[in-house]
Amino acid sequence: MRGIALDDAAALAEAFARNRAYMAPFEPVRPEAYYTERGQRARIAGLLGERDGGRLVPYVFAETATGAIVGAINLGSIELGPLCSGGVGYWVDQAWNGKGLATAAVEEVCRVARDEVGLHRVEAGTLLDNWASQRVLAKAGFEPYGVAPRYLHINGAWRDHRLFQRLLHDTPPPA
Repeated sequence: MRGIALDDAAALAEAFARNRAYMAPFEPVRPEAYYTERGQRARIAGLLGERDGGRLVPYVFAETATGAIVGAINLGSIELGPLCSGGVGYWVDQAWNGKGLATAAVEEVCRVARDEVGLHRVEAGTLLDNWASQRVLAKAGFEPYGVAPRYLHINGAWRDHRLFQRLLHDTPPPA
């Protein structure tokens, strides 16, 4: 796991194209440009702008031997002040599923959220039937706290999501 960079555009485009059918049930419908190096370069530039504005901490998972991108995780929607909260979202290449990569990444992002960003809580949402992602969140110490009807437009329709949170500490926010 490392911070995302503009140089990741080609590898990310390849990873998204390789996993397109696999991820379709869990993702919004994407324009064709999303699966191109140019589209990913523009997307990454936006992510880096969000990072520089303090609203996002984006990472990729790169295979050590080849440099291939095999997943990503973002700590986003960062709000400080009395809320001190952020949201986590992630995906893992189909070939790397079930190997503990997502759980380890979610745990590391929670550490970053607590120790480096200063957040009190991290939240996540999954489709109601995304049992694999729900297991990842449970292993990483998240607890369900509700269901959001028609929460996100996924795979062509508004889908209900199960909401999870992990409380990181109870220290008051800085004054």
